[in-house]
Amino acid sequence: MTVSEIMVKMLESAGGNFHDINHLMKVYTYAKTIAECEQVTEKERKTVEIAAIVHDIACPLCREKYGNADGGLQEKESAPLVEEFLKGAGLSEEMLNRIVYIVSHHHTPQAADGIDFQILLEADYLVNADESGFSEANIRNTMEQMFQTDTGKKLLKSIYGL
Repeated sequence: MTVSEIMVKMLESAGGNFHDINHLMKVYTYAKTIAECEQVTEKERKTVEIAAIVHDIACPLCREKYGNADGGLQEKESAPLVEEFLKGAGLSEEMLNRIVYIVSHHHTPQAADGIDFQILLEADYLVNADESGFSEANIRNTMEQMFQTDTGKKLLKSIYGL
């Protein structure tokens, strides 16, 4: 299955939830942009693109089961959902395990252990800062404390006028 086919499958599973669809598309676009500009390997690019597509796969379940999609709850519920969703996608076991790890920890920045994970963190934050109306102080602090890629920092500065 291609990355685009995985995207279509994910969009179909969103059930017309415009917020989830728009969030997914924005995170994916930022992740792809950062990965390409940072010139990561083809394997890392594909991993981060697929992780970006499925990073919030547990949100609908969490909303139904717990009444909210808190990051910790998403991490708790993500792994089996990602595994099932990507079954038959033709991914190596290594890549599938990496995607599951990233998605199951994407609200825990200190768990970032590679450029693929780091890029997803930065892309998700770029979108969440807007959607959640983060303060300039929060954005500046996050840029200093969490952002590591030159591209992510450039995007954050240009988007939020820092």
